[in-house]
Amino acid sequence: MSRLFQLLVVLTLGALACERKEPPAPTAQAAAAPQGPAPARSGPILIGSVGSLTGPEASFGAPVRDGIQFAVEQVNAAGGVKGRKVEVRTYDSQGRLEDSVSATQRLVNKDQVALILGEVSSSASLAIADVAQAAGVPMVTPSATHPDVTRKGDYIFRTCFIDPFQGQAMARFARESLKLERVSILQDGRNAYSLGLSQAFQEAFKRLGGTIVSIEAYSKGDTDFRAPLLAVKKVKPQALYLPGFYGEVGVMARQAKELGLRLPLLGGDGWESERLLELAGNALEGSYYSTHYAVDNPSPELQRFVAAYQARYGHLPDVSAALGYDAARVALAAMERAESLTGPAIRDALAKTKDFPSVSGTISLDADRNPVKPAVILKVQDGKRVFAAAVTP
Repeated sequence: MSRLFQLLVVLTLGALACERKEPPAPTAQAAAAPQGPAPARSGPILIGSVGSLTGPEASFGAPVRDGIQFAVEQVNAAGGVKGRKVEVRTYDSQGRLEDSVSATQRLVNKDQVALILGEVSSSASLAIADVAQAAGVPMVTPSATHPDVTRKGDYIFRTCFIDPFQGQAMARFARESLKLERVSILQDGRNAYSLGLSQAFQEAFKRLGGTIVSIEAYSKGDTDFRAPLLAVKKVKPQALYLPGFYGEVGVMARQAKELGLRLPLLGGDGWESERLLELAGNALEGSYYSTHYAVDNPSPELQRFVAAYQARYGHLPDVSAALGYDAARVALAAMERAESLTGPAIRDALAKTKDFPSVSGTISLDADRNPVKPAVILKVQDGKRVFAAAVTP
């Protein structure tokens, strides 16, 4: 064999070896699809949590964190996920959009989490959903109710109901359980949450044969609601729907009572706060609002959670703790079912969630990654909030 021929053989074999090592060029579709970080094959499975642990929204974020941690502790005690322990990396957003986004970027790029739980609010969830979707990391929000959150992409899920459903649920309760025929509405004319609930309530109440006798408006920051309340009093409704937040509702209730407007007030989960009854005094007696969870709901699944949570933390779980717990359990169950711990596999398993027994009601995720689950109606009675009904979809 000549030296020239030997050289040609060596060069040819070298070229073939390099060709075998070169990965195939990705298709345009594969290159565009988010895949998420490569999961670690051993050690604890890392998931992320973003929420307002300090700042003005800490009363929501801190209980959500506790509910998530409690669910993880229970799963780890039962053997973990795929035989591995789960660890939660939690970052404080302080209720600020920029901190929510930076925390999510850190979870994705530095910590390389398999999944993100958060955020607490709809505005922050809308912001971090873009980061999670682009990275191919599944995200499950426990409490963001705005419909647009899950429209961000196929990696974005939620385990709380959306605003249109709770507006419809209260309308059904008002017509079918309270037998109301004439209702007025006092809404925040510049707030998307208030207007969305109002619209859903109106449509459902009318469809069920009821009449909306008047619609009045106020603006965030108002402290004197007497003028719209007097307008409501003139048309003599059987109830007044207040799709606002607890700080304003408490003042409205007091002023309505002062004006002699004695009728049940109806509302949504914006009423949910320990301060509601402090602000309203006894002016909300006999009123109702829709929410996600009632600690005295007789559901066996819920009561087991309440007893275990109280033993762990020394106090009863509020609605935020329950929602955080549910989101974590749904996510961890999906990770256990997933073919692998890659983003696409976890996403696909989450999308198949059906008839999951959560503490806030049985959860099935629909094609838009929103839960099909009941709403709870609470009644203010003897200075307490008590379970009145569960309204199913």
